[in-house]
Amino acid sequence: MSSGDTGFVLVSAALVLLMTPGLAFFYGGMVRRKNILGVLMQCCILLCAVGVQWVLFGYSLSFAPAEGFWGGLAWAGLAGVGLEPYADYAATIPHQAFMVFQAMFAVITPALVVGAFAERMKFSAFLLLMLLWATFIYDPIAHWVWGLGGWLRDLGALDFAGGTVVHINAGTAALVCALLIGRRRGYDNKPNPPHNVPFIVLGAALLWFGWFGFNAGSALAANGPAVNAFVVTNTAAAMAGLVWAILEWLVNGKPTMFGTVTGAVAGLVAITPAAGFVSVLPAIAIGAVVSLLCFLAVTVVKPRLGYDDSLDAFGVHGIGGIWGALATGLWASKAANPAGADGLFFGNPGQLVNQLIAVGATVAYSGAGTFVLYKAVD
Repeated sequence: MSSGDTGFVLVSAALVLLMTPGLAFFYGGMVRRKNILGVLMQCCILLCAVGVQWVLFGYSLSFAPAEGFWGGLAWAGLAGVGLEPYADYAATIPHQAFMVFQAMFAVITPALVVGAFAERMKFSAFLLLMLLWATFIYDPIAHWVWGLGGWLRDLGALDFAGGTVVHINAGTAALVCALLIGRRRGYDNKPNPPHNVPFIVLGAALLWFGWFGFNAGSALAANGPAVNAFVVTNTAAAMAGLVWAILEWLVNGKPTMFGTVTGAVAGLVAITPAAGFVSVLPAIAIGAVVSLLCFLAVTVVKPRLGYDDSLDAFGVHGIGGIWGALATGLWASKAANPAGADGLFFGNPGQLVNQLIAVGATVAYSGAGTFVLYKAVD
């Protein structure tokens, strides 16, 4: 066991925890003034509710070794999850350190979905839906991708820090919720200017800062892959923010602060699955392309189709996550991480196929499951 690795993972977990209040500020600045406290409460209550769910049974459902749909209840209440390492997940840190690091991912994922139905759902219905969603949607997908016996893990699909588990999953659920709940009153397909841009910038800064724990911490050790993940995370975010600003400049005549930080967040989303598997030059390409894709999704596709994804959870996290997962299948390289795999551009087209399967399975299960849970709660 390594005290250095343990400290690194615990600090990374604290950084990821900070992302949920950061997301609350980011979303809070985008809604109308009268709804800001509601959005802040929705995001922050999940720190409490999912934090307890994770300890009671969520971690076990996600990570207990099993070949089935999810992990089962062998580790419910953290039974058997002690201070010794569990080598199949992280050989140099206590098992509980790995558990609490993963808890922060479980917390922020349903919080991302809030962006789809902001201003339109009763708090009681929201809380019940998100607890059910964390249990029946997030936990199984986390097991498929990261858990021992998970079928996507065994297939060889790569997801370093949550492109499928977090972003595609939440983005798909957000789109389903937006379609089911309907438009806000007065929604007319025109952009609604955010009421508090400083809140948005503060939230984006906290997200960017916390994302270093999100991605670099997913190496689960203070080592070379962690450094690589840190560097490519910052690079992709910077490139995406720059490209979004340029796109606004070309289309609207001037860039905006809101657009620039939205682009940076899209870059952070896209690099998440790839962070431990690609080098820095592919990160620039990933950041540039995701900005273009998300810009089109938010400014062209959403108005044309008329759905009211209030805070663009699908347009940024869903689209960005899908591109990031597929880009991992293109640019992954064993030169960047010997424990990973080569992608299409390094002679392994099968990796792109694996990524496509992971994307399709996540979209299908999250979409169908969210539909069922929403109808059950409604």
